[in-house]
Amino acid sequence: MTPQTPLPVPRVVVMGVSGAGKSTVGPPLAAALGVPFADGDAFHPPANVAKMAAGTPLTDEDRWPWLAAIAAWLAAQEAGGVVACSALRRAYRDRLREACAGLRFVHLAGERSLIGTRLASRAGHFMPASLLESQFATLEDPAGEPDVVQLSVAPAPEEIVRAAVAALRGGPGW
Repeated sequence: MTPQTPLPVPRVVVMGVSGAGKSTVGPPLAAALGVPFADGDAFHPPANVAKMAAGTPLTDEDRWPWLAAIAAWLAAQEAGGVVACSALRRAYRDRLREACAGLRFVHLAGERSLIGTRLASRAGHFMPASLLESQFATLEDPAGEPDVVQLSVAPAPEEIVRAAVAALRGGPGW
């Protein structure tokens, strides 16, 4: 996908459970919007990474500092930015919204079986497939929340990016 004219301060969180494709869709979406990309995994403190690598789900207390770091990065992106972040609970999304007025979310949603297959075949990531059920258990569906675009993970990443750009460009203030 070729970069297009940047939107006015597009700040976007590509969200969903582990294995949904956030890190696959995020970089080309950022390129299409003409803004930088950051992977939320890079903001986890070492203790969080170790906990997940050991197969232990994170608690809310584990996530608050991580979300604060992501929120700070988004707020600092004066020309906009895209970040991949699970943002599974409404409280997490609201915390990010408090840091960035006009924040938009692209929720990558799909069937457990499809995401599980993708997660199981992913190599070199600290998040084991065994934590997928805890991700779905934690997920609070953002349907009906303001500024959330929900897209299926089933199409090819390029199609998801095209759909995300079209939906974001049609949103309020964009």
